[in-house]
Amino acid sequence: MVKLIHLYTNSFKGLSKESWMLALVMLINRAGSMVLPFLGVYMTDHLKFSIENTGIVLSFFGIGSVIGSWLGGFITDRIGEYRVQYLSLLLSVPLFCMIPLFKTEIGVATIILLQSIVSDSFRPANSVAITKYAKPENITRAFSLNRMAINLGFSIGPALGGILSAISYEFLFFSNAFTALVAGILYIVFFRKRNILAKLKARKVQEAIEIKKENSPYRDGKFLVYCFFCMLFSICFFQLFSTLTIFYKDTAHLSQQSIGYILGYSGFLVVLLEMGLVQVAEKYFSLSVTMLLGTFICGFAYAMLGFDHSILTLVISMSLLCVGEIWALPFMSTITALRSGKNNKGAYMGLNGISFSIAFIVTPTLGTFIAERFGFTILWIGTGVLATIIAIAFYYIVPWMIGDRKHVES
Repeated sequence: MVKLIHLYTNSFKGLSKESWMLALVMLINRAGSMVLPFLGVYMTDHLKFSIENTGIVLSFFGIGSVIGSWLGGFITDRIGEYRVQYLSLLLSVPLFCMIPLFKTEIGVATIILLQSIVSDSFRPANSVAITKYAKPENITRAFSLNRMAINLGFSIGPALGGILSAISYEFLFFSNAFTALVAGILYIVFFRKRNILAKLKARKVQEAIEIKKENSPYRDGKFLVYCFFCMLFSICFFQLFSTLTIFYKDTAHLSQQSIGYILGYSGFLVVLLEMGLVQVAEKYFSLSVTMLLGTFICGFAYAMLGFDHSILTLVISMSLLCVGEIWALPFMSTITALRSGKNNKGAYMGLNGISFSIAFIVTPTLGTFIAERFGFTILWIGTGVLATIIAIAFYYIVPWMIGDRKHVES
């Protein structure tokens, strides 16, 4: 027990103040992202949209996410991650306040599209900031700290959203705007001087060395193959937010309260285990082995559900899914950072973010289609088989693209 506690506490050591502040800003921002889980209910219950039209309107969030990921990466490499992040946070404020003004399907779809573009332009810039302020040996742990903040924020956000939406949907939107404002001000206050100093340092380095022109990630064949498999993994994994909850309700016959407990348990488990498990992977595994294990475990967690859906199996499956997530998602960002150059990190992070955004569009439709036509058993076993293929692909793609850990470090 003492060794486990020592390992866990050591996983937080060595992280810079900037890494902690980026995580805090992300926590405030994501805790305030309480609108998304209730948009569907808001449209069907308050605006009286049909379920079909609600689904179409919600798809614009995914479309905006794709555009925002590309745009955020594109402008980050031109005006810097500092400006992109604070502009994204501050511009979100009026957009959240404007959502209640739109009452038609076209109007709501338009404002959701704009909000999603602005909000998701934050992500590639934030990823670049993490690589900028983290020590080279701590990049994966810095990404993990950020992800831990996201998971904690998503655990807090829906609970707050449920309370606020019961009072008023308008109050929910205005509260979301307020948290974005707080996160933006906090970010500016802390990073303004640090950004100026970082610029001066970078300018001196550029004057001392010859600046090498770097390729676009959209012409990087190896990275495009890697992103394709990241997208496939995301399509498998993000069933957690769509098809899996339907399975819990219709096949496992769980109440909404029980579903909430399991999802809350997953968020708590990720927060509890992420930093420690990431340190274990960094110490004992290569990047390719870590990606192999993380992806395979996720697939195995889903495949279990094809054979049994007792409450014990559901809990074990969710626990394994959390472990697999921890050993896959943060390392995807690390691999992207290692593949990119000094001046095109934003574009690389943006392209990798697009692979996740596409999954948000594809997963709900594809998952429900397979479940309805062939049944959940085929869906879960098929997901396990596909994830196994992706895991093997990652094992060979990662060293092919960046070399194994020892090669990179040398």
